[in-house]
Amino acid sequence: MPDLKIAAQLYTLRDFLKTPEEISKTLKKVKEIGYDAVQLSGLGPIDPYELKDILDREGLYACATHISFERMQKDMDAVIKEHQLWNCKYVGVGSMPGKYQSGKEGYIRFAKEASEVARILADNGLRFIYHNHNFEFVKFDGLTGLEILFNESDPEVFDFEIDTYWVQAGGGDPAAWIRKMMGRMKVVHFKDMVMSPDRKQIMAEVGEGNLNWPAILDACKEIGVEWCPVEQDICQRDPFESLAISFRNLKSMGL
Repeated sequence: MPDLKIAAQLYTLRDFLKTPEEISKTLKKVKEIGYDAVQLSGLGPIDPYELKDILDREGLYACATHISFERMQKDMDAVIKEHQLWNCKYVGVGSMPGKYQSGKEGYIRFAKEASEVARILADNGLRFIYHNHNFEFVKFDGLTGLEILFNESDPEVFDFEIDTYWVQAGGGDPAAWIRKMMGRMKVVHFKDMVMSPDRKQIMAEVGEGNLNWPAILDACKEIGVEWCPVEQDICQRDPFESLAISFRNLKSMGL
């Protein structure tokens, strides 16, 4: 069973990734915090070879990406070449496009169409992973959207990337959902949750909120998760500091 490895989900730092120069400076800072791996997401325009050079120079491994489903459908050859160039196995969809979200049939259609895309990726040594939010916990005929995706997609090629915060926000149990994905998930987004004084859910650094991290970590280890990218879409402080806090807390948990 592989050890859990920490990564920084770069979407957290998207405001500092708009140009190749900013990307270079930001990845240097990420490495200085202590991260050895990143998930590529939220980057501005940059040549794939230049990005590889920056990653290599900083000693950072690209464990996964988030790209649009539309790009997977229309520009698959380039998607495959880029991921092979970066030695990046996991090709992630950050969210199901809105046109599929209207009802049960939309979820089924996405599951089928995404499975076709996932098969092409698998044939080229890559893995398709689907990242959830909370809207997938709306129920249709007694099943959540996420359950429909799980049931209707091809289990051989369609994998998942559970987000701990969004599962909790949708009313689910992150550890239970991680266990459900046994055999179909190697990447899990680590994100914590706190409640604000006005009773709103707020994203927090890992270990600073209310999620049950011992249970989440146990579940990840049980099913053989490889990567746990730390993501915080909205930070209450400097995003670099937030990533550093999450990193330190995860290290104190034994990662």
